[in-house]
Amino acid sequence: MAANDDAGHGPISRGGVARQPLFAVASVLLGSFLANFDSRLTTVGLPDLRGAFGLSFDEGAWLSTAGIGSQIFIAPAVAWLATVFGLRRVLGIPSLVYALVSLTIPFVRDYPTLIALSVVHGLLLGTFVPATLMIVFRNLPIRWWLPAIALYSIRVGFALDSSSSLVGFYVEHLGWQWLYWQGVVIAPLMGLMVYLGTPSEPVNRALLRAADWGGMLLLGASVGMIYAGLDQGNRLDWLGSGTVMALLVGGGVLFVAFLVNESWVAQPWAHVNVLFSRNVGLALILILLYTLTSLSNASLVPNFLGAVGQLRPEQSGWLLLTFGALPMSVLVPISIWLLRHFDTRTVVVVGFTCFAAANLWGTQLTHDWAREDFIGIVLLQAVAQSLTLLPLIITLLSNSDPSRATAFAAYIQIMRLGGAEIGVALMGTWLRVREQVHSFYIGQNLEVGDVNVVRALKQLADHFAAHGAGSAQARAVGTLERFTDLLNRKGFRIWGEYDSRCWL
Repeated sequence: MAANDDAGHGPISRGGVARQPLFAVASVLLGSFLANFDSRLTTVGLPDLRGAFGLSFDEGAWLSTAGIGSQIFIAPAVAWLATVFGLRRVLGIPSLVYALVSLTIPFVRDYPTLIALSVVHGLLLGTFVPATLMIVFRNLPIRWWLPAIALYSIRVGFALDSSSSLVGFYVEHLGWQWLYWQGVVIAPLMGLMVYLGTPSEPVNRALLRAADWGGMLLLGASVGMIYAGLDQGNRLDWLGSGTVMALLVGGGVLFVAFLVNESWVAQPWAHVNVLFSRNVGLALILILLYTLTSLSNASLVPNFLGAVGQLRPEQSGWLLLTFGALPMSVLVPISIWLLRHFDTRTVVVVGFTCFAAANLWGTQLTHDWAREDFIGIVLLQAVAQSLTLLPLIITLLSNSDPSRATAFAAYIQIMRLGGAEIGVALMGTWLRVREQVHSFYIGQNLEVGDVNVVRALKQLADHFAAHGAGSAQARAVGTLERFTDLLNRKGFRIWGEYDSRCWL
């Protein structure tokens, strides 16, 4: 076994100070928001994409997996690539290629070609968020860090809350193609901002010669396979699917091989002992909890209004845009002010408390709720989004070692993308199992032609008749099914414990 004296260290990522910091901040804003909007629009607009491309449900599911799975494959290595090749090379040409691929995809009708282009699309998109964040730390003066990181941190909440409205606007007014074509406009603009806002840097040939290519490939492939297994697990019935088991087991084996590789190579790229720092490990756990919480909260409103309220994305999106996304523009300056005057741990606790309050409010959900009944929940989510991720990032920065920056950045990206998928997989499986249990028990107490069922169907059909008599009966049956499947949305009752951890 090779002596590994540098196991805890790595290349220190430094860059020249930006002469035009506003351009650098603009590139951070465009890159991070484009990545989140693109992924979110694909998810929300997937039914429209299936119809436009003529895909089955299964083919559409793999289309989504290919796009996001390729992002998580490349994302851990981006910080190292930026350190070696410079940000202009990592973001400049890829932004133009990304625009070309985005322009091409809507014209493709061959499914294998569509999957291949989606993988390329995801690989390019996966560089944007990690690389634009590196601009902050490598090229911006320290006084610009807080506002730049604040813009970066709200991208998740803003994309979640505005994506439904944007999908509806594109599909109804411009065409579904603009789910991809927005990148044709934004990506080259981001590349231009990177060129104007960051200095030219030579290739670091010393680091390039010592590259741990095997470690990068092993980690990227392992987390990509695990992501695909989690993403398809609920649809394919987990242990009952050979495909899911092959992905999960194969990903696990590759991850073990990655750990062995990092212990043997002379200059490990992302040694796992970077996670053993007490505050760094706790902060990463909190970021995972933030991802899970924001995902569960953001899913409740659009899913309920779509499944039970029968609203299109543009109809439910008005609520999320008006009371979720837009208030963040006011809350971001407030969060910056709070961080300048109060302990970051206090701000984190307030943010998680708002998440908990939104969860608790959501447990009162009934089938009588309409769109306007969610206003309070959405506002609480907006406050929580604005007050949680930014102080968490600041905490991570204050406890990080510059010599471990590239290794640390690799695990940050895994947590950012993988945490969301863990939440989706857990929530989807839990809801499916609960729906099956309730459906079974309800079915034991209902008979064909039962007077209560007939009465409920008639009432619902009369209600929907005003929106079209031809589809009233079908909508009534579908809505009644949703009523029986509605669960008491139990909030996560362990946020008190999470809040207490913020003080550790």
